[in-house]
Amino acid sequence: MADFIDSHVHLADPAFADDADAVIIRARAAGARALVCIGESPAAAQRAQVLAARYPRFLFHTCGVHPHDAATWNRERDAMAIRDAVANGAVAVGECGLDYHYDNSPREQQRLVLAEQLALAAELSRPIVLHTRDAEDDTLAMLADARAAGVRGVLHCFTGSQRLAEAGLDAGWYVSFSGIITFRSWTDEALLRLVPDDHLLVESDAPYLAPVPHRGKRNESAFVSLTLARIASARDTDSIRLGRTTIDNTCALFDLPRVDLHDLPSNVHPH
Repeated sequence: MADFIDSHVHLADPAFADDADAVIIRARAAGARALVCIGESPAAAQRAQVLAARYPRFLFHTCGVHPHDAATWNRERDAMAIRDAVANGAVAVGECGLDYHYDNSPREQQRLVLAEQLALAAELSRPIVLHTRDAEDDTLAMLADARAAGVRGVLHCFTGSQRLAEAGLDAGWYVSFSGIITFRSWTDEALLRLVPDDHLLVESDAPYLAPVPHRGKRNESAFVSLTLARIASARDTDSIRLGRTTIDNTCALFDLPRVDLHDLPSNVHPH
């Protein structure tokens, strides 16, 4: 069985309100060595922080404002929430970014809110968890700004072009793949091979985007092993070795404590 870290899971989502503990225990049984619980809003981040406190050294949390909600951004309130979250252990700023597919917030406001969170990441010495969809040119500009500010991050649930992936890699960023790569509609095998071993992450993005054969069901971290196996197959490598590599990468990006894989218990239990 391949070990992994789920670098992006929305365990604070209402979809997990009734069984988050069971989902976490199933993830551990499937090979998860840690989970990064995404706070895509200050409210979600607070729930993620409470959940993470119950699973020390296994569950970690982030805080940011998603581009869908950029129109609600209040600089004083939300910047304070992000600072407070980091003071209480948040490992990254985000999920934040640009989404020109749904355009739930005006694009100018999305760019402004992303720039402010980028500045916070620089101030707080934390990486960015970036959402980008149909916004390649502005994302490229943001990556240049991040590089100038010394901010690293991850292009999460990546489905963009090789050009965008290469720009992120050139800026020192990581690229993360989700269950989308198991769908029949996925055709970019070259992209799965493009990302070097030392900048590759893997994620669920649960409760969304369950990999085949669970597509259409609620996703969960235990299914990351399927995504990892798909990447390993495309790269003609062993999923056990690749899983350990992605663990190292996730720990490096988020500055997670490094735990000897052999020292971890087979199950986790809430404190």
